[in-house]
Amino acid sequence: MEKNVLLQIEYDGTGFSGWQRQPGIRTVQGRVEAVLSGLLGQDVTVSGCSRTDAGVHAKAEMAVFRADVPMPCENLVKALNDRFSGRPENPSEDGDIRIVFAKEVPDGFDIRGQVAGKTYVYSIRNADAMPVFLRNCRYLVKGELDVEAMRKAADHIVGTHDFDCFRAAGGNPVETTVRTVTSVEIRTSEAIDMNGAVSEGRDVFIEVSGDGFLYNMVRIIAGTLVEVGLGKRDPDEMKEIIESRDRTNAGHTAPPQGLCLEEVDLSVQ
Repeated sequence: MEKNVLLQIEYDGTGFSGWQRQPGIRTVQGRVEAVLSGLLGQDVTVSGCSRTDAGVHAKAEMAVFRADVPMPCENLVKALNDRFSGRPENPSEDGDIRIVFAKEVPDGFDIRGQVAGKTYVYSIRNADAMPVFLRNCRYLVKGELDVEAMRKAADHIVGTHDFDCFRAAGGNPVETTVRTVTSVEIRTSEAIDMNGAVSEGRDVFIEVSGDGFLYNMVRIIAGTLVEVGLGKRDPDEMKEIIESRDRTNAGHTAPPQGLCLEEVDLSVQ
């Protein structure tokens, strides 16, 4: 029976060259399509809501496909995860993809058109050294970050603005660079190692929510806020950076491993 199926996918982006399918290169979209096609015995094309870059992670990538699916969605989830699991009986799989859920959606469901908002979290280890087992999910920043200054700078980001200053070259063409950022929250916690023990330094998490994001926008926001936190920029400079609409006025692009697509708000559930 042909179905239109929505998937929530989580993945560790370390071993992938991003989401988007590329010939001969390991990508999340390509891997999901290959496993679905093998399971269902037909060519399957998956459309995702967000094209994450190489090294970027996701807890809530949303994707849709249409195919003849001869099983309930809950059985489809189990069958897919068995193939993604990295268990000894499937030694060719790395276990870096998991399907959170699958459900039928109406015909003509437009995954990009249904996205009402997204939330990304950028994770920083603020210390002199990075535990080796966290190197793929944190950005190491040495030198104590002034989090209150970062929060003051972040206040200027919230709202509807032309965010061309936070757009990297090389992305897909866009009709407009105006976006609405609904919130920017900066949280801190004790640094915890992989064994749950308190480690040196602290973790700083930058959570950014909005109706959509430009290419590398959150990573450039994170890099600019880090420069504020290190005292290299005044917090009120953020307003001038945004008004300039000039990428060269913003800070560096923070590395990909600190970024995770945390949540996607679909207007139709």
